[in-house]
Amino acid sequence: MLPWADGHWSLGVLLEKLGICHRYIIWRAVYKAMPPIKDSKLIIKDLVFDEVPVRVYWPKTSPAGNRRGIIYLHGGAGLFGSIPPEHPYPVPFLDCCTAAIHFLKNAKEYRVDPSCIAIVGESSGGTFAAAVCQELVTRENLPSLRGQVLIYPFLQTGDFYLPSYQQNQAVPPLFRKRAVHFGLRHLTGKEIDVDGVIKGAHVPYDLREKYRKWINVDYIPEEFKARGYVPKAPAPFSEELYEQVKRAGEAIYAPLLAEDNIIRQLPKTFILTCEYDVLRDDGLLYKKRLEDNGVPVTHHNLPDASHATMSFYAMGPLELPSSKICMQHVVQFLKGL
Repeated sequence: MLPWADGHWSLGVLLEKLGICHRYIIWRAVYKAMPPIKDSKLIIKDLVFDEVPVRVYWPKTSPAGNRRGIIYLHGGAGLFGSIPPEHPYPVPFLDCCTAAIHFLKNAKEYRVDPSCIAIVGESSGGTFAAAVCQELVTRENLPSLRGQVLIYPFLQTGDFYLPSYQQNQAVPPLFRKRAVHFGLRHLTGKEIDVDGVIKGAHVPYDLREKYRKWINVDYIPEEFKARGYVPKAPAPFSEELYEQVKRAGEAIYAPLLAEDNIIRQLPKTFILTCEYDVLRDDGLLYKKRLEDNGVPVTHHNLPDASHATMSFYAMGPLELPSSKICMQHVVQFLKGL
């Protein structure tokens, strides 16, 4: 969340507590008030793919053959952006799947080569991109995605005491508590005991042992522990909390928890992480899982960046050096597919 937006968030919470309106109506109004970016080189149309609203961008120049295509999934924690946040998990994931499948099946109508389509997602959009990519490998009679680009994604719910969650718990814009709160709101549509989830009380002992195969601080390179890491035992298991959030263990919500037979079918992958982001280690652990299953991975960790850095790209005086570097890495990977 951007610093200037905190006021709108607080106002939304106040209005919801007073019973006037849902808190996210304020956020939706803020987003709708922002004029869309125009580009004289592009044709931009708002369309509907099987009842899912999408925005399609075409270059005005016509290539000799079919173009390459990108399915881009925006961030917003499943709460902010185009989808009404009153419809929590798994509605955003299902809409993303529906739109992606429609585009893959009808790519030629948009003069796109169906064998040259990549999926790209930023923040929670990266979560959706990873989950959609996993879902699509189980579908028959669909073109395969050429690659996936995951930009500082949220990928796991088993350990919120990994080094990056400790080191960056108070680093804006995505504080640890805020990240978990947003994730739980998206998952349940309700207020949940955030502190209990951060402490791990929602994970049963048998699942904790299973997750250790994939969510393990030993898999984090030592260089990423240099800014500090203190091992912490999880809180005692709470059956009540588990029942409230047990769907957090589903792979379409936490893609790091997918089984190996799914992971090994995934396409070439680009993962971007930021040093000062609580989600950094999610990306590092997913990188290892992919590589262990033979999936080619390109990874960049931006040493001076925090969460949402790419959102400042082309923002004039607000643009950060890391924003431009992030975009350059993404474009380079996509051009190489």
